[in-house]
Amino acid sequence: MSENDGKKTLGLKGGARSGSVKQSFSHGRTKNVVVETKRKRVVVPKPGAGKAGAGGGQAGGDPSRRPAGISDAEMDRRLKALQLAKAREAEEAEQRAADEKRRDEERQRRREEIEAKEREEREREEALKAKAEEEERKKREAAEAVKREREEREASRKAVLATPSRSAQAPQPRSAKKAEPEAAQAETAEKAAPAAREAQSQAQPKTFTKPDATPRKGGREDRDRDARGKGNRDDNRRSGKLTLNQAMSGGEGGRQRSMAAMKRKQERARQKAMGGIENREKVVRDVQVPETIVVSELANRMAERVADVVKALMQNGMMVTQNQAIDADTAELIVEEFGHKIVRVSDSDVEDVIDSVEDKEEDLQSRPPVVTVMGHVDHGKTSLLDAIRHAKVVSGEAGGITQHIGAYQVTTDNGQILSFLDTPGHAAFTSMRARGAQVTDIVVLVVAADDAVMPQTVEAISHAKAAGVPMIVAINKVDKPDADPMKVRTDLLQHSVVVEQMSGEVQDVEVSAKTGQGLDELLEAIALQSEILELKANPNRAASGAVIEAQLDVGRGPVATVLVQNGTLKQGDIFVVGEQWGKVRALVDDKGNRVQEAGPSVPVEVLGLNGTPEAGDVLNVVETEAQAREIAEYREQAAKDKRAAAGAATTLDQLMAKAKADENVAELPILVKADVQGSAEAIAQAMEKIGNDEVRVRLLHSGVGAITESDIGLAEASGAPVIGFNVRANAPARAAANQKGVEIRYYSVIYDLVDDVKAAASGLLSAEVRENFIGYAEIKEVFKVSHVGKVAGCLVTEGIARRSAGVRLLRDNVVIHEGTLKTLKRFKDEVAEVQSGQECGMAFENYDGIRPGDVIEIFEREEVERQLA
Repeated sequence: MSENDGKKTLGLKGGARSGSVKQSFSHGRTKNVVVETKRKRVVVPKPGAGKAGAGGGQAGGDPSRRPAGISDAEMDRRLKALQLAKAREAEEAEQRAADEKRRDEERQRRREEIEAKEREEREREEALKAKAEEEERKKREAAEAVKREREEREASRKAVLATPSRSAQAPQPRSAKKAEPEAAQAETAEKAAPAAREAQSQAQPKTFTKPDATPRKGGREDRDRDARGKGNRDDNRRSGKLTLNQAMSGGEGGRQRSMAAMKRKQERARQKAMGGIENREKVVRDVQVPETIVVSELANRMAERVADVVKALMQNGMMVTQNQAIDADTAELIVEEFGHKIVRVSDSDVEDVIDSVEDKEEDLQSRPPVVTVMGHVDHGKTSLLDAIRHAKVVSGEAGGITQHIGAYQVTTDNGQILSFLDTPGHAAFTSMRARGAQVTDIVVLVVAADDAVMPQTVEAISHAKAAGVPMIVAINKVDKPDADPMKVRTDLLQHSVVVEQMSGEVQDVEVSAKTGQGLDELLEAIALQSEILELKANPNRAASGAVIEAQLDVGRGPVATVLVQNGTLKQGDIFVVGEQWGKVRALVDDKGNRVQEAGPSVPVEVLGLNGTPEAGDVLNVVETEAQAREIAEYREQAAKDKRAAAGAATTLDQLMAKAKADENVAELPILVKADVQGSAEAIAQAMEKIGNDEVRVRLLHSGVGAITESDIGLAEASGAPVIGFNVRANAPARAAANQKGVEIRYYSVIYDLVDDVKAAASGLLSAEVRENFIGYAEIKEVFKVSHVGKVAGCLVTEGIARRSAGVRLLRDNVVIHEGTLKTLKRFKDEVAEVQSGQECGMAFENYDGIRPGDVIEIFEREEVERQLA
């Protein structure tokens, strides 16, 4: 019920309460709902009864019999709660109304934005449409102008052709409007002329006019000739010209001929009308032909069509395609057939781009000397260089020995720059010492005063003499009590090295790397020797140098230590080195600093290679990447061909003999990965020296860089261990090795590596069998025993007889049987051994040819393990 019905509203004694509730729905919709709330009748007791009840309750009366009622405080509290609820509902209604209004405003704003965007889009489309219509109208106007111009030109040409001569009849001026219908009539007449001419030719005989006869105006011959000429010219002109509409629309016939083709066709037609096509003079070219060339490339070099070249080859009996290669002789035949000149070139001509011009004397400038420190292991080469450089290089080498070629620059007290190369002294690094002698100017031979001349010292002398470089002897460790410099000088005489103190020409200096004694004299001797050599180089040319060392760095990629010999190597230069090429990404000096360029005699680390080169390769700077790539590919292919030729040169008999010889040779396969190329090469050479006629080490693969998963796969297939020298296996490789059971061994000193591999190879040697004679027995009598055979009654004359030992039967000191004992008895009991002086019974395994008087030799076999020398 509503409030308009006259009912009372909410009160203490009121009955039903009615009112309206506003419901809110989505999208801003609302609805008013009329509600009615009914309350239960509450019986309020009289005040006296309440008090009595209360007193009864306090006196301990029954609570269930107490009359129900509401106190005044409870009623006030409920009224306040109702008022708060109404106030809260009013606030919520206002909030909902505000939210609805805000949503309506947001929807209106979005609607206006969308309408504005749609309006802008329509305006843009209308503008584009108007622009397109304007362009189309301009195109039509241009096409119509071209068409009108052509029609006017045709009309004027027809008027000129229709006039016989100027003297017979003067031209009558005609307006453009009058010329157009006349041109249309002439065109209709031209179309009808062939049919009329056909009919006349059948009805009347042909008539001939004299050459000097004056043609009449409007004659039939003139009309026919004009119609034929005009028809041909119109057809050629219409088919050859490209109108604006055709160019813009792309043509209705699909692919159209180009404008250049149209012009060529018109030129040919013009030359034909003038009396024949001119024969162009053929261009004779010098065609460079290598040993093999692809047909398409040959056609490209001759500037001829590939189809013509293929056709010529087929006519000569060669059924080839454009992608097949032909030899130089066949290419020469084709080149001469097309009228060109052949120039034979070789594949190696690609290396001609490397600048090999000799430098002029005025371009040469002084350069620092390259000094190589050589000598026996542990004679103090690196320590001496440390003392000169005031550095601690030896502490960074594993085991205290140098295993890499180090390149350093040293500035002396007087300002002179010296480039030092520190080479290893161990026997495994022979090739590395040889490379050091090849790029050096001066060799400093370090000999320990307490150790004198050793094998690697002799080898270093040989390298220096082979390279033809001067030598300076540094007698080191003179501070030791047992040092004897004169013994060193005397020992050097045996190897044709005569020092100055022995009246020779070789400078010798007594030095001590520990105390610094004689270092200044050594530097003075090097400076004096460099002045005598007058070392010069041209820094203003394409750089060239030698790779001292190469390695595969995890973070930087392939890195090569290069000693620049000529020119200046700059950042950004494109170079080729051996079978690799690259672009200089960065240059790092011996102190670890980045530099922009490196001149002659300067050692630097070069970054930017596409692969790891071989130590000892020559680096040359070229002009373009294409040249560098071509040279590297040629060298790589040449190396492959060389290896293939070496394999092909082996005859079948040699292969069979080698296979037969290898049957009795045990092999120990190994896989080696090292940190630098020089170490890998030295290890490979050391592995080749391990072994004999019975066992050898087979190097499956040697490389530079970390041990990878592919290395583990190769080792698993061959059952070989993986040896890492100053490198480690990456995570996938370690997981694969654990899964496949491949052993990985790490080394940092080459001594330990060689010793372990030698011990492993020694394990493949068959053990040596030694015989130890333990006794002799003489046969006194021979008995026949059932189920046993012949049994010899023996007397042990020497040593001891054992049942498990081997025996030989001697008759007249000649061995007639060797075998084992089947039984050894003492009286009737089976015994293990019989001492000297006792009798026993013996029976041989599978042998009964024994006689009285025979001697039995008793021995034991012992296996002794062998070791490789």
